[in-house]
Amino acid sequence: MRAGMGLSSGTKLGPYEIVAPVGAGGMGEVYRAKDARLGRDVALKIVSESFAQDPDRLRRFEQEARAVAALNHPNILAIHDIGQHEGSPFLVSELLEGESLRAVLERGALPQRKTIEYGVQIAKGLAAAHEKGIIHRDLKPENIFVMKDGRIKILDFGLAKLVQSAGTVSDEVTLSNSHTAAGVVIGTASYMAPEQVRGLVADARTDIFAFGAVLYEMLSGVRAFRRDTTAETMTAVLKDDPPELSDSARLVSPALERIVRRCLEKNPEQRFQSARDLSFALSALSGTDSSAAARAVAAPAPRKSPLLWLGVLAALAAVSAATWLAARRAAPTTRMQFYLAVPDEMSISHMALSHDGTMLAFVSPDENSALPMLFVQRVGSSNVTALGGTQGASYPFWSPDAAYVGFFANGKLMKVAIAGGTPQVLATALSGRGGSWGSEWPWTSPTEKPTT
Repeated sequence: MRAGMGLSSGTKLGPYEIVAPVGAGGMGEVYRAKDARLGRDVALKIVSESFAQDPDRLRRFEQEARAVAALNHPNILAIHDIGQHEGSPFLVSELLEGESLRAVLERGALPQRKTIEYGVQIAKGLAAAHEKGIIHRDLKPENIFVMKDGRIKILDFGLAKLVQSAGTVSDEVTLSNSHTAAGVVIGTASYMAPEQVRGLVADARTDIFAFGAVLYEMLSGVRAFRRDTTAETMTAVLKDDPPELSDSARLVSPALERIVRRCLEKNPEQRFQSARDLSFALSALSGTDSSAAARAVAAPAPRKSPLLWLGVLAALAAVSAATWLAARRAAPTTRMQFYLAVPDEMSISHMALSHDGTMLAFVSPDENSALPMLFVQRVGSSNVTALGGTQGASYPFWSPDAAYVGFFANGKLMKVAIAGGTPQVLATALSGRGGSWGSEWPWTSPTEKPTT
């Protein structure tokens, strides 16, 4: 039975036996429990007793819980069961081992590589929920859990709109009401989107703004909009832009800076329009690290002429194909060396050199959408060409005749002609990490068959 505000060890709620308290938050009290039916440890969350006094609210709670349970996504907390105890509803979920992102951030900002790694997982979880019509409304480090193996779980998904605050409002608690119509404020002040502050209806782009605030905090170690009072914080959300990430004296990729800024646009129409696009943009940066990052500038500059180069991006050395034969003849190995350069303002992730060494294909964020896309450049030329329709591209590879580039995008294997045209879908490839193009490419017509 209840002891004060908690449940004592040994208390049974149907097939679940309380083992020990885990913590408490805006949604209620959380316990470690034993599932007697399946013999496993679970997390059991008792939600506010106020639900018992509002049948409509209780019904909506159950609907939201069932919707989230149906998501079945690796980056969203899995819900196993729902029930009631002494008039209060409870949720049964997987038991997580690790710590909240808030606990991680209390030790300081994260490296860019780790921020991108976590960010991609969060964006994928958001995308899965948004595609089912479920909006979080209260995304913040407290609702993001870092597993011991580095996996990310989003907590309390879809349930924030059902929480009713009690007591004094502060920047640390959720501002909410039992209804979700226009005119109602729902969210946590430091992570609220401008439309939430104004009491407008939230949508997927509202979560994207909160995600941008979380990204900013992971990179800088400070909250993007926090002020001395909740009212001042909400005013900052409406009117202020957070300090440049370069002010934190940390190395941040300009491309990552643009992604964060686009998430934090005051106008929802100017943000990423889907978490799926956001995950593609972040994934394109997954090959970068702080050693290759440039300091973020006060504002993203327009793309300069390709003739203005910072210098050599990389030196690619090719060993003679006759090495084996030369070794047999005891002759020294012949080495060929040449250099490639791309405009200094372009952030590069994946790249591939054509078989004959004359063309370079690489992935870089589009300056307008920030989505990764394919670019090609002839070695020795100052011209860089964007290949249209390749948003979300990764891991390019060339056809033998350098007429096509194969790549992975949106869970598919695709190809595009460097002369232009619409990319063609070749196959489903959910986990592609690179490819090679044989002389008998099976998906091309006889007239498109590459030469060797």
